[in-house]
Amino acid sequence: MIARKSKGTSKTRPVLRLRDLYINKELSWLAFNQRVLEEALDQRHPLLERLKFLAIFASNLDEFFMVRVAILKDQILSDLPPRSPDGRTPGEQLAAIREALLPTLGRFSTGLTRDVLPALREHGVTVLGYDELTTTQANRLDAYFRKDVFPVLTPLAIDPSHPFPYIANLSVNLAVRVLTADNEENWAVVKIPPSLPRLVQVGRGHHYVLLEDLIAANIGELFKGVAVLGCYPFRVTLDAGIDIEEEDAEDLLLSIEQSLRERRFADTTRVEVQRSMPAELRERLLEELEAGPDDLYEVDGPLAAKDLMALVKLDLPELKHPVFSPSVPPQLAPTADVFAAIRQGDVLLHHPFESFDPVNHFISTAADDPNVLAIKMTLYRTSGDSPIVDALIRAAEKGKQVAVLIELKARFDEELNIYWARKLESVGVHVSYGLLGLKTHAKIAMVVRREPDGLRRYVHLGTGNYNANTAKLYTDLGYFSCDPELVEDASELFNHLTGYSNPKDYSKLIVAPAEMREAVVSMIRREAMLTKPGSPGRIVAKMNALTDPAIIQELYAASRQGVQIDLIIRGMCCLRPGLPGISDNIRVISVVGRFLEHSRIFLFGNGGESKMYLSSADWRPRNLDRRVEVLFPIEHPYLKERIEREILDTVLHDNTQARVMQPDGSYVRRTPDEGRAIVDSQNIFLHLAQPRITKLLTVGDPQAVVAMTVPKAKGKKVAKPR
Repeated sequence: MIARKSKGTSKTRPVLRLRDLYINKELSWLAFNQRVLEEALDQRHPLLERLKFLAIFASNLDEFFMVRVAILKDQILSDLPPRSPDGRTPGEQLAAIREALLPTLGRFSTGLTRDVLPALREHGVTVLGYDELTTTQANRLDAYFRKDVFPVLTPLAIDPSHPFPYIANLSVNLAVRVLTADNEENWAVVKIPPSLPRLVQVGRGHHYVLLEDLIAANIGELFKGVAVLGCYPFRVTLDAGIDIEEEDAEDLLLSIEQSLRERRFADTTRVEVQRSMPAELRERLLEELEAGPDDLYEVDGPLAAKDLMALVKLDLPELKHPVFSPSVPPQLAPTADVFAAIRQGDVLLHHPFESFDPVNHFISTAADDPNVLAIKMTLYRTSGDSPIVDALIRAAEKGKQVAVLIELKARFDEELNIYWARKLESVGVHVSYGLLGLKTHAKIAMVVRREPDGLRRYVHLGTGNYNANTAKLYTDLGYFSCDPELVEDASELFNHLTGYSNPKDYSKLIVAPAEMREAVVSMIRREAMLTKPGSPGRIVAKMNALTDPAIIQELYAASRQGVQIDLIIRGMCCLRPGLPGISDNIRVISVVGRFLEHSRIFLFGNGGESKMYLSSADWRPRNLDRRVEVLFPIEHPYLKERIEREILDTVLHDNTQARVMQPDGSYVRRTPDEGRAIVDSQNIFLHLAQPRITKLLTVGDPQAVVAMTVPKAKGKKVAKPR
């Protein structure tokens, strides 16, 4: 930021550059992953939970290089490389990524090898070096190598008659230096087979060695008659993008299958080596992989640290968070009539604190109910053992009309979604793949049922995927309703997605890409318009990411008009809060905790008649312009009050897991003021979900929140849904 004197005055006004207005989204993402690392280094967490955060950090970084870095590398090759909203070229962004990442990787390695793993060793969980094994242990592992590992391995020489082999994405490999019988030094590659456990158990306890260490210790078995001079692990990350010309694809499913096969030979985006690898071997490796020096990252400790997640699954409850059982609202209990419950009033579920089972039960009951005529739903990501897909198959086999929109382009779930698409089609389910050029990210299911007074439609809308496994780990909101206008909108949306219908207006749903951007802008501007002295507008928005430049500009404009804006953004945030004269009235916090914050909630003060929406969409260009998304209203006073007071206010008061974003893009972790209570929002939600706490939480006093008391809501009493 630079200052310029205004004509006729001695005062200066700021002249803002793009970098003063926007945080680079790639650097913002790295800042988010650094917050994940902070959780791993936080000694207040049990040890295996800390190891889990380390594994998540590593897994996140893998995806970052497969996707974000790959895109930037592609952009460099374009005729006119685009600049980011903060004005950087792709090359400048790659340089900034490396500069920001190197010290973070140092902290990661130190935390893993000098803190968490040594501490786990004191509790009997060890990842041993081969030189630490006793003779008896080594003999047993050598026998295991000869019997179960050796037959799977294939040494691959590299010389003029043996070209450099294909290296799989994210695979661990050994570069082996050998001295041949004719005294020539050469090298080879041994691929670490992914079909075998990466952590090889030593004896009966929780003691392990890495598979590559076992292979390296027995490498002579693969190179008999030559001298092995050294073994050096390395790992390669490849571009995971899929490039499909949908307009030319007669069969989208077959096109994606072909693209997945081609992905195996994608460009290199990262090469990881251990520090011990000799310089000449590194140079040879980079040359063969067509990578540059800036693509090389030294690793202290094991490669592919995400594989240590296997240790997190050990049955050692003393090293983990206490197990909790999510609650189920009585009206949605397995023995209850789910359709009668929804007819009595809209129902809200807060996952994972409240169970995802009622959603499975909703689809399963519909599949078996003879009065149900049709089931329609979208599937973006689901689990490999999905009870929902099983129910849809069962419904089709019973002759019900079942229509499912499967998003084949859901990144990293393409193969699983192709599998489910083929399985559903084989039993007569009407499977479609969405709209040309758009991903379908909306989470919506509808059931059509014959009842005494005619046909009735029931709908479930959510902020998260129809995945029972991630629903135990992600915070999301699910909503059941049979509101006539809402279900009519749902019918129109499904007709649009599966046929040629093109509805112009929805009664309650706001759908992207047709109208969501315009609607969000309109609501932000309305808050600015309604702002008066002593009566500021109000916006509270909770989402995963905020990167859309146009929306950020609207928020800046609203802030300048006096609108009070609180943003709860887990990951990337390109807006700079607290800029004088620009974003003085905007505050941004990020909560990283035991569960992945994933719900999207949007509250607009609307001059005292507040409007609240839930959504599948973040405020990102891809969500607003290139995906089918839904924004749906919460209108019942009780449910609005519950979301605002129980969820949003609690998170805004969090002084344990919340970090406050600074104007420069850094984050400062909140800590309780002296004499004030500790407010851990996710821990509070765990307690609130227990059956003994049934009243509405009003967060007027953080002391009351922590005490788990539920004071009466001020003003008029709000009735619960019938």
